[in-house]
Amino acid sequence: MKVLITGGAGFIGSRLAELLHSHGDEITVLDNLSTGRKENLAGLEGKTGFRFVLGNVADRSTVEPLVAQAEHVYHLAAPVGVKRIMDHPVLTILDNVRGADVMTETAHKYGAKMLVASTSEVYGRSLDLLDPTGTRKLAEEDYRIEGSTQNHRWAYANTKALDEFLALAYYKEFGFQTVIVRFFNTVGPRQLSDYGMVIPNFVRRALRKEPIEIYGTGEQKRSFLHVNDAIRAVVALMNEPAAVGQVFNLGNPEEITINELARKVMAVAGSDVPPVYKDYQSAYGKGFEDMNRRTADITKIRAAIGFEITYSIEEIIADVVEYERSVVYANV
Repeated sequence: MKVLITGGAGFIGSRLAELLHSHGDEITVLDNLSTGRKENLAGLEGKTGFRFVLGNVADRSTVEPLVAQAEHVYHLAAPVGVKRIMDHPVLTILDNVRGADVMTETAHKYGAKMLVASTSEVYGRSLDLLDPTGTRKLAEEDYRIEGSTQNHRWAYANTKALDEFLALAYYKEFGFQTVIVRFFNTVGPRQLSDYGMVIPNFVRRALRKEPIEIYGTGEQKRSFLHVNDAIRAVVALMNEPAAVGQVFNLGNPEEITINELARKVMAVAGSDVPPVYKDYQSAYGKGFEDMNRRTADITKIRAAIGFEITYSIEEIIADVVEYERSVVYANV
């Protein structure tokens, strides 16, 4: 299979590239390196059947010849991290919308099948407002509830929703072969801590014997999926004919509070420095909204490909700590 991965130098894309290359696929990675890193692809550099192209998904002259040679396209390229999204709202909107336009049109033109990486952000605050009892999880058909246009977080959510609308419109009108995946919190080695990624941030601070910074009360709940489980799932979905034209949640339905997560990270990293608490405004600016829960119902993806989670939260933390110790803090 000839495969194009946009955003393939990121922590998810690079692991996906390695997995598909190990299956014998010919891999082309397109990345502008705004948040991806060439070193993530070091294990593939120089190997037959792999090439890296520096470029932007919104640039038709770059994208078209790459898509023309691809059978499968994994469109992962997008701004990442709450902090980056809040700091660069214009870039966030334009990169997502223009990139989706170019990639969808070009993939359809050349008959490539495309997986669109969406996000759990599209649900907004649905669970908080529709499920005050805290007993249910987010399903693909649930209503989306987001806040004011003055909060740039929801701009990101809406641009990713537009990506979904566009891909599904091409499917409905032209029979475009597409699969949409809403990634919930995906974690693992190579994930940057620079843009608000919670577990890498916690691990790095704990390894430096610095206080972990918790925003809000810490009683908000999240769930985390190991990147290896995520890439296994997206490959299976791309190879499942019944997944075409469908939207799938990809996450872990098991929740944990941020306070409990911090305690687990500290235990594994060997830190006894108490966490500190900060308000959201000091971290992200005025008007920022967060949600108390954002947890996936994965009934649909289980039925489609038999997906099951293989990494516990303890194993995820241990894997990230081991990576950070060996690569980032080799002397800690």
